[in-house]
Amino acid sequence: MPFKALKKEVRELIGKALNELGYPTVDFLVQEPPSLEFGELSSNIAFEIAKKMKRNPYEIASNIASKIMSFEKKLIKEVLVAQPGYLNFRVDKCKYFKTTIHHLLDKPGYSDIGKGKRVIVEHTSVNPNKALHIGHLRNVVIGDVIYRLLKYTNHEVIVLNYIDDSGAQVADIIVGFKFLGFPENPPKPNIKFDQYCGDYVYVKVNQIYSQDPRTENYRKIVLKELENPESEIYKFARNIIEKVLIEQLKTCSELNAYYDCLNFESHIIFSNTWKKIFEQLREKNLISYASEGKNAGCWVYKDESGQEKVIIRSDGTATYIAKDILYAAWKLGLVEDFFNYEKFFVQKNGKVLWRTTLSEGEKDHPTFNNAELAINVIDIRQAWLQSIISEILRKFVGKESDKKYIHLGYEVVSLSRDTAKEIGVEVGDKEFVHMSGRSGMYINADIVLEKLYKLSYDETKKRNPEADEKWLNEVAHSIAVSALRYSLIRQDLGKILVFDLKEALKLEGDTGPYLQYTYARAYNIIEKYGKLPKKVETFDKLVEDEEYILLIELSKISDKIEEATTKLQPNKIAEYAHKLCLYFNTFYEKHQVIHEKDESKREQRILLVYSFTKALKTLMELLGIEAHKRI
Repeated sequence: MPFKALKKEVRELIGKALNELGYPTVDFLVQEPPSLEFGELSSNIAFEIAKKMKRNPYEIASNIASKIMSFEKKLIKEVLVAQPGYLNFRVDKCKYFKTTIHHLLDKPGYSDIGKGKRVIVEHTSVNPNKALHIGHLRNVVIGDVIYRLLKYTNHEVIVLNYIDDSGAQVADIIVGFKFLGFPENPPKPNIKFDQYCGDYVYVKVNQIYSQDPRTENYRKIVLKELENPESEIYKFARNIIEKVLIEQLKTCSELNAYYDCLNFESHIIFSNTWKKIFEQLREKNLISYASEGKNAGCWVYKDESGQEKVIIRSDGTATYIAKDILYAAWKLGLVEDFFNYEKFFVQKNGKVLWRTTLSEGEKDHPTFNNAELAINVIDIRQAWLQSIISEILRKFVGKESDKKYIHLGYEVVSLSRDTAKEIGVEVGDKEFVHMSGRSGMYINADIVLEKLYKLSYDETKKRNPEADEKWLNEVAHSIAVSALRYSLIRQDLGKILVFDLKEALKLEGDTGPYLQYTYARAYNIIEKYGKLPKKVETFDKLVEDEEYILLIELSKISDKIEEATTKLQPNKIAEYAHKLCLYFNTFYEKHQVIHEKDESKREQRILLVYSFTKALKTLMELLGIEAHKRI
């Protein structure tokens, strides 16, 4: 971890200098300066001491620099003072190049910040009445990249997918099949069952509700029957839900996203465990009985802003959030595991997918709860309810506990004007359009993937006219997945994402295919070299600015991975990978590698290129993007 080691050395050198100079101990920053011309790191230590001692910061900085230069140093070569009192540090390039490249040749960016900490990541959680649309996929990709980051930094990670199988949206498709005469099988054989249920049955049923409100009584009947596991409608619904769910999971596996367990909402309801945690919440005075006002007769939680949320209604029934509180408590092991489990199927990556069940289940199963940290990936429209759950659990476990529940929110996905038109949605003068499931105004994930696949197939065949069909199909699919995943992860989670099909597939610019293209370009150099480069002990020939800039950026890989993991900012990995590719391509366009006449310089550059491929492949794996030697 060269850059982290560099920061540590700078802090230690400053600390030692302060001690020997008799300067007071103060908090100070060690950070990157605005430009590499000032050095690799800079510190404001002189300003902080000047405040305390009422002295000139430039004089203090000069004294510290002079003292540090008298010490034995590892990676630091020079300390410079800049007006009005900044300390700037320059590395010994040969030593730093060697340290960085040798680190990258081993396990690039690996960090043990997790130390085996048990973490639950829950994502996807799409109602099992429809196919995934592009907005759902943002949830899938965010959750999956978070999982990959946590796994890479040595966390023990369990991935859950919550299945809301007892709500109104599921009831609506059952109404369509049971009461409104919709056939159970799609009218066309090439339509996936989840697409049929969502695009046709669900939309049409809601249209019928609006045309004839009396038909909504069917929904009430179904919802009531779904509360009885012995009813014929409940059993029928189980079969429909499972068929939809299998198709949804196929879509997720196409995007390289997998799970450990599917947790069904109805199994929480039927467990009757809510009563136990209700008593505990009441004993801890976390909820209170409202004797007057609009919530009279209800048990409520008053959040830290003073707003009340009903937990138990006046008729004694639990609200939606009550179930969520219980489920969140289960994740952190605050209640006994009330689920039974059974194997569902083996996923495409070879991992067994488990599911909760009302049957006895299997005794020998993994533990899916009792985590130290539970991360719930849900869009920001659920922010207030999620904050209530987090508040309640924080108070429930007490200050001494390390257990935490985190809502990882993100903004919704909209469609660009051009993409909306491509799927037949007219948006007028609008630059983008928000999606709506009830009105059928959205774009299915499978359709997006298929369109991206066709575009990438045509482009791949154009670049590789002699390639065989199997390779073309594999690479085209990989590029399509890369384009889709990257376009959904590259932006800050707090910003609305406007998805555009053609933008996503561009080989140039801030795209997934650009990473794949750059990796293939770099690996081609290694293949032409004809052998894997061997380690060298000196890097005295890497003196060009482009080599230096690329190397410095490569040295930050551990810091970037740690930052993205601890701050739960998966977009930072995409941002960093893109930046590395820009630096590499600038280097390669300006300097010879294979055809460099100086043998020593050639070997050192080959190692730099090979180190870049190792680093980029690691970042691509974290993003769920495949690296190909040729595209």
